[in-house]
Order: sequence, then C-alpha cells, then structure tokens
Amino acid sequence: MRKDDCFYLGKIAKKFSFKGEVLIYLDTDEPELYENMESVFVDFNNNLVPFFMEQSSLYKNDFLRVKFEDVDSEADADEIIGCEIYLPLSMLPKLEGNKFYFHEVIGFDIEDQRLGVFGKIVSINDSAAQPLFEVIKDNVIEILVPMIDQFLVKIDRENKKVVMNLPEGLVEMYL
Repeated sequence: MRKDDCFYLGKIAKKFSFKGEVLIYLDTDEPELYENMESVFVDFNNNLVPFFMEQSSLYKNDFLRVKFEDVDSEADADEIIGCEIYLPLSMLPKLEGNKFYFHEVIGFDIEDQRLGVFGKIVSINDSAAQPLFEVIKDNVIEILVPMIDQFLVKIDRENKKVVMNLPEGLVEMYL
C-alpha cells in the first residue's frame, strides 16, 4: 500500500498497559467511525505495514485504545510509539454537497461566477492560517484562491468543477 492511496488517521501517542496496548490519537471530527476497525497501516520506517487489531475502544473522545496482534509487551509497544496511522482512501466516509476532502478536488476546474473557468486546481496549501486552492491557468500562471465558505458556491463532482463567487480583483491581480 502506498501513502498516496491512503489518508492520515492519527498517531500512536503512548502506551496504555504493560500488555502492549497503545493509545492512538485520532485526527478526526468523528472518532466513533473508526472504533471497530480490523486493521490499520502503520508508517514503520517509511513503510506502510498492516497491523491487525485484537480489540479497540474509544478512550477520552480523541483516542482509540488498541491491542494489536503480536504487540504483547511494553517493549513491543515502545517500537511503534510516535508512528503515524493510515487507512485506504476507500474507507473515507462519502461527503456530499459542498463538503469535500482536499485530495478529491485536485484536478477539478475552478470557476468564478463572474469570470467563468479560470484554471485547474493542482494542489491545496493548508500550511497557512487559511487553506488555499493552488490553481494553474494556461499551464503557466499560478493563482492562489482562499478556501472560504462564503466564496464557495458549489462542488460539482459530476463535472469535476469547483464553482466560486470571488471578490472582484482577486483573480485579476494574478493576470
């Protein structure tokens, strides 16, 4: 399994018991969706390794208490502390309406209600305070468009298009 085919779910945060149990911090708004999984992929030495669960249960809202197969001691658990956890993209819950996963709109055209289609979304920059669509126009010009709910009109999955109502001048300043 490749990381490109997966999404980040969380991180093995700490040991829970002397029998190898660990607590996984779940980076999600809906931790209950991941309570009864059979397995996860653990990023172990830059390889995604499947780890199978004997049991799991939610712990203090954002954590999943897990007993993995073949992790039977504190020493075994120490080896995986700090490792990131991934799941296949196919396990993401489907979103509808104007909710979307960042990876899902890569390659979509971006359209302004006033200007029409002005480029293609090539990536999402979420390292700033406000996430940005990184858009390429005519394979040359990079345009950064703030991902603000008030600007977003529609996610048109059928036509692979993000429709926005952007303030006048925002796109034009790049042209």
